[in-house]
Amino acid sequence: MPTSSLTGVTDVHIHLQPFERGRPEALALIRQRVKDLDTLMSKLKDPRTLLDHLDAVGVERACLISYPAPEVLGFEGDLNTPLADFARADPKRLLPIGSVHPKFTKDPQREVEHLVSIGIRALKVHPPHQLYASNAYADGGLPILREIYAAAEKVGLPVMVHTGTSVFPGARNKFGDPMGLDDVAQDFPGLKLIMAHGGRPLWCPTAYFLVRRHSNLYLDISGIPPRRLLEYFPRLEDLKDKVLFGSDWPGPDVPGIREEIEAISALPLSEEFREKLFVQNARRLFP
Repeated sequence: MPTSSLTGVTDVHIHLQPFERGRPEALALIRQRVKDLDTLMSKLKDPRTLLDHLDAVGVERACLISYPAPEVLGFEGDLNTPLADFARADPKRLLPIGSVHPKFTKDPQREVEHLVSIGIRALKVHPPHQLYASNAYADGGLPILREIYAAAEKVGLPVMVHTGTSVFPGARNKFGDPMGLDDVAQDFPGLKLIMAHGGRPLWCPTAYFLVRRHSNLYLDISGIPPRRLLEYFPRLEDLKDKVLFGSDWPGPDVPGIREEIEAISALPLSEEFREKLFVQNARRLFP
């Protein structure tokens, strides 16, 4: 399918974080592995500029992700309000994904409800950067995480969970194992869960098994090099109703949104699958 024939594309994984406020070592890694970072960051400073860029690369809607990770990335404080303010420029096209950090909240129910009231469309959980397992509530180690999931389930807010490794200094990759989501998906059956990155590169078979097993679990393929996508997930089309396109832009080693779309479109995938991957599945999850 030529890229030009795709209309209504949703990119479910774009980072809109205060990179300039990051820890020096994290910012150094980003500069090392993201070409022309300053130009890319300029496109994320103003919503109109970002919307123009999305038009140029053939994307109709974008999920914009921000989350606190003070120990690893240095991002802290209220990131949800500026994220929601940014997305308010065009709420039909810009879908903000915020976060409630279990280590820095005393009233998750109230905080989740507040985020819904300001337009946040989903929550982000990043175990390797926020330094806890996705099921850390299960052993009693972080019981407030159960309250966050329960609050999100109650108000119908999807939760995106990073799975797989991270190259940032200080990241704890043991928390990237997606198997913890086996607990979360069962304990909160009404909660829509998005497994970001498919456990790449170490846990892709686990990710595939979990998405097949749980009706409330979706796979976001961002961060997987397109040339390796069918190597990591040789039966990807079996998940055709549950796979979401994400670019991970402007993340390390991501050449660009258009480049990701074109490379995936060139893979030997059916037209039906491409339509669901780029358009239909995200429309269903984020009406």
